[in-house]
Amino acid sequence: MTRWMTRTSCAALLALTATAATAQESTNIVGTATDWSIFTENDPKECWGVSPPKETVNTRDGQPVSVRRGDILLFVTFRPGGSAGEVSFTGGYPFAPGSTVSVTVDGTSYQLFTEGEWAWAASPADDATLLAALKRGTTAVLTARSGKGTQTQDTFSLRGFTAAMEEAAKRCVS
Repeated sequence: MTRWMTRTSCAALLALTATAATAQESTNIVGTATDWSIFTENDPKECWGVSPPKETVNTRDGQPVSVRRGDILLFVTFRPGGSAGEVSFTGGYPFAPGSTVSVTVDGTSYQLFTEGEWAWAASPADDATLLAALKRGTTAVLTARSGKGTQTQDTFSLRGFTAAMEEAAKRCVS
């Protein structure tokens, strides 16, 4: 499946899970692992782990600001015969054009490219590197910039991440 198709799939998944709370209560949830939830979809077959952030900080010109954001979710998606997991992130707003999202896992940074309200690793190799770091880590901090210039910093717990990814991957083995 191409990255474009993946983006479309992720957008469709987000539409199905209109809010983080809805995602947690959806009928296609198949399990939880501490701070992560596991979902499956059959048409097309996809399995994913997802989590909302534990903390969110929004700033403009270095000052805290109150902003309205949509769903803020970190995903890892698996497909039969597909990659070993694709990392994606939606920040709840359109990212600044041409910007990247920095993912810092226990002090080491990785980059995701952006399009609209979504961000992804640039390649399957980048996904694998980031997944390995997420499995070893304790927190992931995603820093991004909105089209309106707001800097956002979302902190995700990685408690239960490895178990959730193993379960999601197992459910999508072809």
